Amino acid sequence: MRESKTVEFKTSVSSSFLKTVSAFANYGGGTIYFGVADDGSTVGLQDPAQACLDIENRINDSISPVPEFALMTHAETSTVELRVMPGAATPYLYRAKAYKRADSATVEVDRVELTRLTLAGSNLHFEQLPAENQDLAFTYLGAALQAELGLEEFNTDTLKTLSLLSSTNGYSNAAAILADQSTFPGIDVARFGESVSVILKRATYEGASVLAEFDEAVRLFKDAYCYELVKDIHRIAVETIPISAFREALANAVVHRMWDIAARVRVSMYPDRVEISSPGGLPTGMSEEEYLCGRVSVMRNPILANVFYRLNIIEAFGTGVIRIKKAYEGSATKPEFVISENSITVILPLVREDNDLTEDQRLVYDLLSPVRLVPAGELEQHVSFSRSKLTKILKQLISLGLAETSGVGRGLKYRRAG
Repeated sequence: MRESKTVEFKTSVSSSFLKTVSAFANYGGGTIYFGVADDGSTVGLQDPAQACLDIENRINDSISPVPEFALMTHAETSTVELRVMPGAATPYLYRAKAYKRADSATVEVDRVELTRLTLAGSNLHFEQLPAENQDLAFTYLGAALQAELGLEEFNTDTLKTLSLLSSTNGYSNAAAILADQSTFPGIDVARFGESVSVILKRATYEGASVLAEFDEAVRLFKDAYCYELVKDIHRIAVETIPISAFREALANAVVHRMWDIAARVRVSMYPDRVEISSPGGLPTGMSEEEYLCGRVSVMRNPILANVFYRLNIIEAFGTGVIRIKKAYEGSATKPEFVISENSITVILPLVREDNDLTEDQRLVYDLLSPVRLVPAGELEQHVSFSRSKLTKILKQLISLGLAETSGVGRGLKYRRAG
């Protein structure tokens, strides 16, 4: 065992552990082991029973509100285990400050993060707060709702039904995001040529309703990746990247992003793929595994999500990842999802036919990244057959136009073809 985001070691009981208690209570919980050195070796405590009393008293006296926790002594090692549960009454403060974990370190949260914790503790979202600007118009939203839902009239009652307007607080931040003249960050689009040094198109959609910005980005995507093929007397629509996958990924980026930071949704268009990056990592309470399986949905912006749902932009809450993957059924290429603490990026590659790949060819192809060059030695760790067979399959994929190489000799690496 080693120190991590959810594990901390302490050789003795001192007040420094209280910062980590605050961090664990604020973000997902964790465990502190007393009588254990930083390298994980056991040093033990002189009196574990007394240490438990000391730990309990320090938490009760110093953390506000007091989080839920459990203490356990291990007689065989003379150590104490403190398990801190994730709390609902955030922020949990130590000396009037809130803390979080950054890998295996404990650091104080900034002002923006403290506001998020306060809202979460009050069961509120940023989008629910009153908008700074209360002089708003909704021409684009009204037209979209009337066209999609057949509304005869769009008025203040409609806005109240959508939780965009209340009699006590006026327009919400969600309303300001959907308004005709939004001051929130928009969508930044860049279309690249053969390298990132060649920019074919650059556009920033901002200052309008997020719905208008979304529609403009979709139009630019269609121009780049969709065309009509004339066959005999028929025109056949061709999508080199499924538009349904792009719309879903972009809608998720807008609906689930953090709106309290001055960062735009970023759409990067390459010859072989599109990358959609959303500001803000996973919502608190959702694991990467839950996100990737697409079965659990934690709503960061439920009001916006409801509007997008009613406009049939998103089909149902929590099914975005499933729909993106489904759009690539039958394709040799598959979407990728890159999750970090501060962003989520969805990578949509060009659709390629299966080309009747064998089971082993399919295995190797799926191991290749469309972005990162991978040496054969790394691929070999994930297959059961020999290096010579792996090399043979890689050559077959290259001949089929499904893989490409870079470098020579020991520096030879592979990736999916663009």
